[in-house]
Amino acid sequence: MKKEIKIFSPATVANVACGFDVLGFCLDNKGDEMVIRKVSEKGIRITHIEGYDLPYEANKNVAGVSALSMYENINPDCGFEIEIYKNIKPGSGIGSSAASAVGSVFGMNELLGKPYNKTQLTYFAMKGEALSSKSEHADNLAPAIFGGFTLVKSTLPLDILQIPKPSELYATLIHPQIEIKTSDAREILPKQVSLKDATAQWANVGSLIHALHTSDYKLIHRSLQDIIVEPFRKQLIPHFDDVKFAALEAGALGCAISGSGPSIFALSQGKETALKVENAMQMVYSKTNIEFNTFVSDINIKGIKILKS
Repeated sequence: MKKEIKIFSPATVANVACGFDVLGFCLDNKGDEMVIRKVSEKGIRITHIEGYDLPYEANKNVAGVSALSMYENINPDCGFEIEIYKNIKPGSGIGSSAASAVGSVFGMNELLGKPYNKTQLTYFAMKGEALSSKSEHADNLAPAIFGGFTLVKSTLPLDILQIPKPSELYATLIHPQIEIKTSDAREILPKQVSLKDATAQWANVGSLIHALHTSDYKLIHRSLQDIIVEPFRKQLIPHFDDVKFAALEAGALGCAISGSGPSIFALSQGKETALKVENAMQMVYSKTNIEFNTFVSDINIKGIKILKS
């Protein structure tokens, strides 16, 4: 049986405008690399971290906490070492903590002969994600593991639905180089919403799911509306309204906050339009003193993958 595995754990977009805490999709060309190694000494140890200053103690590291959750469940007669090559900036809003949480349990599962299915792996990864966000949610974790678009129907019990990806759908991301902690972004949200707003948001989620199933790009455009979370969280992101206006003017189907921010995503029909949207986003931030980066991505329908074993 394999003793070591190197994996690519992808970045993700959560919420997808109207789907707070339940919708997400997987990005294709952005992610972390991790090496998981099976060793004779029992326990979980993080032996190497590159990219960002993260704790080595397993119980203080997202990857370590999810690994410990799975390890304690299966209690194998071996241990695991984890190396993390962090390419997703923590606090960027594109699933940095989720990539770590998913990577450790996926790699361990492979080395143990795949005793757990994807839903079970998501459950263990939720324990690590909770260390970062202070709550257990799977809208970043699920697309990283399953690929494509996912809907978290329930967390108790965990129930994840895979949603089809229209073939011409592309994502454009801009990441202003500021940090927003997920826990802070959750604190700013209202504890209650009006029935009118809740009903409108439910309708947007339902119509977006239908649009993704039927590749109805016009309906995707009409559905990517967030009237509950965005009005509060956009206050944390400088020039958000300007970026959104520019993206829509350039042809985007919709534009919203990626996860808890500060990254902003747009969905477009066709790569050519997605590149135009990228240019429009760049123009907004190029007039400010805020550093930023952008990229265009296909929707990754495979999710986390093995690079070397």
